[in-house]
Order: sequence, then structure tokens, then C-alpha cells
Amino acid sequence: MQDESLFDSPEFVTRLLRVAQLWHYVLIGRVLVFFTFAFLPGMPGFLDQPAQWLVMTAGLVCDIVLTVVGQSMRRRPRVSSERLRRLAMATMLLIALGSLLSAAAMFAASAVTNGGRYFDAFTAIQIGSLLVAASAAAIVRPAFFTFAGATALGGAIGIASWSFAIAGLVFLGLLIVMMREDIRHQRRATRTRRQAVSDQQRALNLMRDFERAGRGWFWETDRHGQLVYISPTVAARLGCDASDLLGRPFTDIIRKRIGNDENEERTLGFSLSSRTPFKELTVQAAVAGEERWWSISGHPISNELGNFQGFRGSGTDLTDKKRSEREINQLARYDTLTGLANRPHITDLLERALKSHIGQPQPCALLLMDLDRFKAVNDTLGHPVGDQLLQQVAGRLTQVVGDKGQVGRLGGDEFQIVVPQMSQPEKLAAIANAIILSLAKPFAIEGEQVRIGSSIGIAVSDGQGVSASALVRNADLALYAAKDAGRGVYRFYADAMHNQASERKAIEDALRDALAKDELRLLYQPIVDVGSERITGFEALIRWHRAGEGTISPSKFIPIAEESNLIVPIGEWIIRTACASIALLGPGYRVAVNVSPRQFANEKLPATILSAVSAAGIRPEQLELEITEGVFLDESPENLAMFQKLKRTGVRLALDDFGTGYSALGYLKKAPFDKIKIDQSFVLGAADPSSMNGAIISSIVGLATALNMETTAEGVETHDDLALIRRLGCSHVQGYIYGRPMELAEVLALLREGGGRVEARGYKSAREPRLSTFRTIQIASGGYQYEAIVRNMSPRGALVEGLWNVPPGTRLTLEFGGDQRFDAEARWSQGNRVGVKFAVAVDIDALLGPKPVTAVRRAA
Repeated sequence: MQDESLFDSPEFVTRLLRVAQLWHYVLIGRVLVFFTFAFLPGMPGFLDQPAQWLVMTAGLVCDIVLTVVGQSMRRRPRVSSERLRRLAMATMLLIALGSLLSAAAMFAASAVTNGGRYFDAFTAIQIGSLLVAASAAAIVRPAFFTFAGATALGGAIGIASWSFAIAGLVFLGLLIVMMREDIRHQRRATRTRRQAVSDQQRALNLMRDFERAGRGWFWETDRHGQLVYISPTVAARLGCDASDLLGRPFTDIIRKRIGNDENEERTLGFSLSSRTPFKELTVQAAVAGEERWWSISGHPISNELGNFQGFRGSGTDLTDKKRSEREINQLARYDTLTGLANRPHITDLLERALKSHIGQPQPCALLLMDLDRFKAVNDTLGHPVGDQLLQQVAGRLTQVVGDKGQVGRLGGDEFQIVVPQMSQPEKLAAIANAIILSLAKPFAIEGEQVRIGSSIGIAVSDGQGVSASALVRNADLALYAAKDAGRGVYRFYADAMHNQASERKAIEDALRDALAKDELRLLYQPIVDVGSERITGFEALIRWHRAGEGTISPSKFIPIAEESNLIVPIGEWIIRTACASIALLGPGYRVAVNVSPRQFANEKLPATILSAVSAAGIRPEQLELEITEGVFLDESPENLAMFQKLKRTGVRLALDDFGTGYSALGYLKKAPFDKIKIDQSFVLGAADPSSMNGAIISSIVGLATALNMETTAEGVETHDDLALIRRLGCSHVQGYIYGRPMELAEVLALLREGGGRVEARGYKSAREPRLSTFRTIQIASGGYQYEAIVRNMSPRGALVEGLWNVPPGTRLTLEFGGDQRFDAEARWSQGNRVGVKFAVAVDIDALLGPKPVTAVRRAA
């Protein structure tokens, strides 16, 4: 490396910039010289000589620039080291250039002419002697001040000139002012240095106490990486004096390791070469005949100008900690009974096996194994025998697997085997079969012959980036399949085992973004007063139109939203949107929204309702909360308290789907409900004389009337059912007979056209005569394919089994094979049974062939 220049020295730069800060005194003196030459007698013709006054003016410009630089540095602005260096170089250049131009002009103006313009030799000698003396005296400021004063006084006496004396006194005064300012600056700097020295000494004493106490040690290198300081304590541990280590490379005190253990040393070497800080690197000390570990930290040090000077850092002895960690690690990573890797360790090994050393996915297999009949061994022979059995099982597993993989015990009789770099089914099957055969052989324990078996589930990652948790889940599914197959066998994971879970996860992920993407919307189904046939309100029903997938059934995504707690933000959105819709409907209408048990348990629900009602500017009683009977499963004081809080907000409460769930009649007298909604499963076909649904509806209406509650019958579709509902005294009706769920714009149009009145429209009876059958078909809906059974059919509809909780209005495509595909719509759903209506009448004879027709119920 090259030696540093003067401008790389912070002390030199600081002193040079200090000269710039005092240069305004030099400027004052040179300005006085300029005006003296220009306007005072004695130097006639100065202004007539452009070569003189222009040169002197140029020198003054340099002095002015230097003065500006010096004064700007008095404010101590934050300046980078490189800029400071450049300012110092500019200062030196301005000093030289300004002095050169000023001296040239002054000496030219005062030169003795002798036929030409030459300097008087005697004057040059005098000035030279003064400059030499001034330079010598400047080493000590008091000597320089004495020299300047004596020179001015001697000159005045020597030539007996009062004008020389006056000029000398003026410049002497200027020098005194400049010197006083500089002296004050030096005193402040001296005090600062003394304080710094005191602080440094205090820090040094603390450091030495720290070293002597054995809590740590310190080190420092020069810019070449050679030690310039190291604590005597660590030098003693290395078996030498600190002076013997000075001048040697810092890396000499660290033992070089090979293989994966050299990562820390590589990091250290990189940090030292790239001049970057490092922290708490664990390295092994180069101590002969002893294993000693250090934790070292260091950072590069630079001078005030930012020039790299070396490294400085500290270290601590980790030897005792390493030994303790090794013992703790053995306990933390390995099973104490079998000596195999425990659950955290085998999980870590699996994660590492799934990725190469450069982080790329690589093939890996996971075998999950359970022992068959192990519980019987524990129960009959005791846990000590069970423990010995596990130890022998661990030994056989290790022997069979060998160096092809790593065996771990998850707990109990469950073992996990990680096989890296292997995905061939035949090889994995050979390993699994060898394990099963090995463990099927009897175990000799305390004179007893113990026989057990094993079942194995195998999951494989072929290097496509499968996560460790996914692989474990897949192996677990495969293990369950092996147990279902009769135990003592192995099974590979297949996608079919995970399709349903994957579908649910995909729906959950998409549902998280549905609100942000504006994919959710509300439809509104009229609720009609039975007596007046006027619309009193609407039920808000959520629909999800997923981009690229079509409409997702609420029966699919609502349970997922419940499990993932997404129902809380979705429920809040429903409440706020419904309140905004109420504001558009007007004061004479209500809107009912469903509240799930998880929403009901949310303590923020009352505040959300009040906020939504206030923001929409509606009356609280215009919002009706439909609460399912599921909340009664938790008969807690908190539930009753929530009912009271909701009632205090002023909203109406309705008990939804009454009779289908946990109908705690005692809770009805505690919970302040305003309405009971009769589930459609009781309404559909209630007019059939052979049905008991009419009696059930009558009982519910009587109960509601006794409790001063309204009743709403859901799912009314036919005139016969409507007549029955009206006759039984139900106060309100909701169903296709008065309208399907519709967009808000359609609702507003409906209210404008009919003034709030609506006419019942629909079939007189539930359905046309149908043909009984039993045929397996495929049903497509929302991009998904389902298998179902057609139980009976008519030209316009069918009864289908195998689809659960299909919302009315869901679009379906029934595929009977070949080109026989028929579009249909779900009209009702009960359990796994769905009534569908064909979009176009179907020729049953052509589809199924002529068969006797069984009249299920007559049409009008």
C-alpha cells in the first residue's frame, strides 16, 4: 500500500482549515496594501499599471474565496471526509495562488527601477531574512509575536519614519487580534483534548479491569491485518507474551478447520478482506493440546477523513458454554430412551434434506411408521418392557435404514424416517418392506417373546419444492391408509387423499382476498306479511363470484370462513353493506343478516353494529340479526350477556332455522328474540296430508304467539304451502313464491313498481308426477364435478341425492353420459337431497326409456 499524503492526515487538514478560518485578517491586510498603493502618495502610477493592480486584484479574489471557505467551516457543517480532503487541497492552492499574485504585484509596485523593472537585491535580502526568521519563530507563537513586534519597532527606529511606525502598528494590531483569536481557539482545543485524554484513560482503566476479571479480551490490527494490540490474558492462554503476538496476522491465533466447520472462519476472512464488521463469530483458538472456543466481534476503524486504519474488536471465551451446549444439545435433539433423533431434530433434518446446500429443492422421501399392538404390550407386560421394546425397535430400524437415511422417534410408538436424495418408489418400497419384515420377527425381552408389527406411510418429494409440513401431512394420510388396509403394510401417498383438503385450502386463500377484490356481494330476498301481502323487509344473502371460478356456493365457503375466523371481517362487511342498503330502501323496511356463532362470540359485535347503523343514518330496529341455534350449544353467562348487549343497541333479533338444531326452549324466555324463523325443511311439502310438518309449524307458531314473537316461514314455493302457512297463523313468509334473491337495483325497482305490494306466483302443488329411478350421474357446478344419484324425475325436475346443503338458486349441469347434458337450478335442499328444476323440459322416455310412472304428488 502507498504511504498517506499530508492531506490524508486529519491533524494536518484540521490545522490547514484553521488557517482558512483566520485568513480574513490576511485579507484585511492585503486590502490595506491595495488602497495604500492606489490612493496614498508615494506610489504614483499604480492604477496606471494594469499588470500590477489587476494581478493584486486577482490575488484579493483568491483571499476572498479562502475567507468565505474559512468562515463557512466555523459553523462546523457535516461534511464527508472526501469533501474535507478536497477543501484542504483547495485551501492550500488558494493560499499559494493568492500569496503569489499579491507578492508579485506588491514587489513590482515597490521595486527600484534601474533602466528596467527589477527587484532591488537589498530589499529581497531583507524580506528573505524576515521570512526565514518568521518561519523559525512561528514554531512557538509567543516567540513569533515577540519577533513581529520587535521587527516593526526596529524598522520604525531604523529609518526614523513616523509613517513606517504607523503602518507597522496597524499591521501589528491586526496580528495581535488574529493571535488572540487563535489563542482562544487553542485553549478550547486544549481543554477538549485534556477531557478526551481523561475519558480515554478512564476507558482504558475500565478495559483493563474487564480484562483482568476474565470477562473478555480486546484486540486491534493495523490496516495490513497485523496485531497492534491484544489483551495479555488471551496471550497467556495462547502460551506466549502479548509482545510476541504484535506484528503477526490476527488470523494466526485462530485454528483453521475443514469441512462444514470452516464456515465461521470463512466469514471472518471475508469480513477482514472486505473491511466489513462481524459479530459474535464462533472460532476455535489456536491453543496446542486443548480445545478452546472464542466468540469474536470486530469492526473496521477509520480516521476522521474516513481512511481505513485497521480493525478493532473484542472476544469472549466460549469453552465452558460450548461444553454445556453440547450436553444440552444432546438432550434437546435426541430421544433419551432410544437415542434416536427426537421430533424437533428430525423435523430440522427433513427441512434440510428437502434443499441442497445452495437452497435448491432436491428429492427426498419421508416414512412415517406406527407399531401395531404396542399398546397391548404396555398393558399386559408393563411399561418397563415397553421401553425395552422401543429400544430394540430403534436398533433394528437403525440397522435396516443404515446410511440411507435418518431415523427419529416422534413419541410413543411413532417413528419417522427421512431418506434424502431418493424418490424411486421401488427403492422406498424395499426399505419399507425390510422394516416391516424386521419388526415382525419376535423380540426377546426378560425371557418373553414379544411380537408386534408395523404400518408405514410413505410420502415423496421429487424436488419440486414440497415443504416439510406438507410432506409430513402427506405421510400421515398415507399411514392412515396403511392402517385401513389391515396393518402390517405400507402405502404411498396419493393426491386423492388430499384433494378435499387442498380444495378447502384454496378456497380459504382466495376468500382472504375476496373482500379486497370486491368479489362478494349481497342479494336480497323479500319477506312478506302474510295478511297484507306487503313487503316488510328482506333477508341479505351473501354470494361469492370468484374470478375465473364462477359462483362459489355459500355452503362451501361459509364453513371455511368460520374455521379460519374470516367470518368476522366478512360479517362486518355484510352488516355495513346491509345498513347502507336500508338507507336506500327507506324507513318502512327492514333487512335481516345472518350472524354466525363465531361472530356472536366476538365482543366487538355490538360496537360494529352501532357504528354501521350510525354511519348509514338508519334506525337500529331496521336491522334484524338472524342468530342460529348453534349459539345455544354454549349455555354460558357470556352468551346471555351478549344477547342483552345486542338488544340494547336497538336492533331486532330473530332465531333462525328453528327446530333443526339445538332448540333450547328454556333459552327462548331468556334471550330477547323478536322473531322465530321456521326452517324450510318443515315448510316444503307441509300441505301434503301425509306430512307431519303442518303440526310442527302449528306448534311453533303457537309458541311464538305465546312469547309475543313474530314468525317467518322460509322456503314457501307453492300456493298450497302458502295457504297452509296463512291458515296456521304464521305472520310472515319468505320464499320463491314471492321472489328469488335479487340485486339491490332489482329490489328498488320492485318497490317502485308495486309500492311495496307483491303477488304470490308459483305452482299450486310442489311438483309434477315423477318417474322413480336409481341412476348415477355427474353434476357440474362452479367449475367442480360431483357424483350423485337421481332418485326420481319429471320432464321439468328431478330429485337428486349426494349433494349436501346446496343453496336454492344454484346453477347445475346434470350429465347423464354421452351428449345428454341438461342445465338445471336447485329449488330446495335438505341434507344430501336436492330438488332441481330443468331449464328446458326433458324427454324422459328418450332419456330413461318407457317405465311405469309413479305419481308422487299431483300438479294443479
